[in-house]
Amino acid sequence: MEEQRFRDRTEAGQLLARELAAYANRPDVLVLALPRGGVPVGYEVARALHAPLDVMIVRKLGVPGEEELALGAIASGGVCVLNDDVVQMLDIPEEAIHKVVAHEQQELERRERLYRGDCPAYDIHGRTVILVDDGMATGATMRAAVAAVRQQQPARIIIAVPVAAYATCEEFAAEIDELVCMLKPEDFFAVGLWYEHFSQTSNEEVRDLLQEARHEQLATTQRRRKTRGAEGHEKSARIASSTQHKKHRIRQRLISTTSSAEVPTEEGGRL
Repeated sequence: MEEQRFRDRTEAGQLLARELAAYANRPDVLVLALPRGGVPVGYEVARALHAPLDVMIVRKLGVPGEEELALGAIASGGVCVLNDDVVQMLDIPEEAIHKVVAHEQQELERRERLYRGDCPAYDIHGRTVILVDDGMATGATMRAAVAAVRQQQPARIIIAVPVAAYATCEEFAAEIDELVCMLKPEDFFAVGLWYEHFSQTSNEEVRDLLQEARHEQLATTQRRRKTRGAEGHEKSARIASSTQHKKHRIRQRLISTTSSAEVPTEEGGRL
């Protein structure tokens, strides 16, 4: 039987959003996507949940000469997470690690400017943060993202990915508040194998999706304000109507009482 696969990142994000439906329309929720491949997935999640979307910039630290193999990762806020098993197994010297970190830090800062422009990052403190990527192999990149988010004291941290290695999911289970993953194959190999179409996401696509998400979030915020305003007017109208009704009843009682009382005449007699 052929293993289940996603058509592309858009479909994966839409399906993932269904698993996160409990977080829809909550003002405390923030979706943070890992660029670049995680952004198309995160865009669909944020759109379905009516939540803001931002990027958590994370850079993989590639082993010198074997860059596809991660010796760790860095993230915004000065976070650096090393894969100790890889470092020890390959006996990578500290000087080489510092050189890789310095290079990737420059690229991280460049991408922050490229993706966000003049827009500031969203405040994470006290929010429910959903970290999204298109998949997890070793989890080194996501681990750096979790560490960076945790520094800013969120209320909850949720990892949401369409597919991840089973062992990686097990490792994260005790580190975060919730992990949402649709496919957890034991024989994982690579993220791209679980997609029919897995083309590289461009920087331009990341920037465009972030801009579109901001526009949609602005429209959502305006609708919520109008709804609250309308509810406030309705409440004021109900209170005013209730007050007028009470005043009317009081006047009716006073009129009734006055009509039934004995009113003296000018001669001191009674009517």
